[in-house]
Amino acid sequence: NRRRLLVLFLLLGLAILFVPIIFVFLWLRYRRGKRAPQQADSLSTVKRERVSYYELLQATDALSESNLIGSGSFGSVYKGVLRSGTAIAVKVFNLQLDAAFKSFDTECEVLRSLRHRNLVKVITSCSNLDFKALVLEYMPNGSLEKYLYSHNYFLDIRQRLSIMIDVACVLEYLHHGCSFPVIHCDLKPSNVLLDEDMVAHLSDFVISKLLGEDESDLYTKTLATLGYIAPEYGQDGLVSTKCDVYSYGIMLLETFTRRKPSEFEGDLSLKHWVSYSLPDAVMDVPDSNLVPPMDNHLKKKLECVASIMKVALDCCVESPVRRMNMKDVVGMLQKIKIQLLAC
Repeated sequence: NRRRLLVLFLLLGLAILFVPIIFVFLWLRYRRGKRAPQQADSLSTVKRERVSYYELLQATDALSESNLIGSGSFGSVYKGVLRSGTAIAVKVFNLQLDAAFKSFDTECEVLRSLRHRNLVKVITSCSNLDFKALVLEYMPNGSLEKYLYSHNYFLDIRQRLSIMIDVACVLEYLHHGCSFPVIHCDLKPSNVLLDEDMVAHLSDFVISKLLGEDESDLYTKTLATLGYIAPEYGQDGLVSTKCDVYSYGIMLLETFTRRKPSEFEGDLSLKHWVSYSLPDAVMDVPDSNLVPPMDNHLKKKLECVASIMKVALDCCVESPVRRMNMKDVVGMLQKIKIQLLAC
């Protein structure tokens, strides 16, 4: 009996010593087994999201001047063709500017989590110590600015309205459809790009802002393009979704009048000029080619233009609180589009 008790105590002691060790060993193997595939996946994703510097040089003919399709404050955009035959736009950031590093990271962060048919799609990115670029979906019809101000192109009233509804839809998504509101901060015709079907895609998120939880606005020192800036943004650096609404309103006025906000001086601005012209001189407001005097549906089209201008002016009132939100803008422009289709 004494020997049995001794053996029992010995076995119990061994069990107390080894069972926790075996348990820890099995737990570690289980955790490692769970984590390994995920790490492999994330690594392969990173590899898929990167294109080599030399591939981009080859695609753009060494960033040739002949492939330059645009330039801005943070860098230049080149057209390229990958080995697969896919046409791309390569946005190369100017790293001589300190702000370019931050703007590259901002644009990557914002666009990584966004999915909308009216956003320019980021295909991949290329980043090393002295080169940073985004590889974007190529937009063969260029920008809204090109169509508004080049003598070789023309958009009719329905096309302009469709483009501006596209922009309103993506802003509604950014402001109301994301986990946190995204503010573009630099809405203007050159940042609205058109695909082969003339569908609009919003681009250039280099100075965009993400509103965190419990934030309805934030302060920033980054300034957007003059003429499109909301008063509270320009004067106090105060940014909210209503800043985008203001810029959208100015762009909506510009799209139908074909007059840039920078054309006006002194106390007269684009929005004041349109406001003074409505409703009595509505014929003077739209782009002269948009509603010809001999048009069979002149009266109805002018009514539609007046309605569009009213929406635009409601977007760019001085007080942010009194401005429309993008959900209401989309709804009102869709109604005007239905009226236009009847013309």
